[in-house]
Amino acid sequence: MTNIALAFLAAGIGAGLSIIGAALGIGKLAAAAMDATGRQPAAGGDIRTTMIIAAALIEGATLFALVVCILLAIKV
Repeated sequence: MTNIALAFLAAGIGAGLSIIGAALGIGKLAAAAMDATGRQPAAGGDIRTTMIIAAALIEGATLFALVVCILLAIKV
């Protein structure tokens, strides 16, 4: 295998792991938010707002990880 093939393989694995991590994080976040809303429906708006902010931060970190993977792949 050449260096470029290994770089593309590593970038693909890194991108896949970051997407899986983000999906698991957002899934746990949504489950906790639904549980909290079910326990206290009056606080649903505040819980939803906090959930959206946290999900945006998770997606931002995931986007950063994907950009790093792409940059490392095309640098070789």
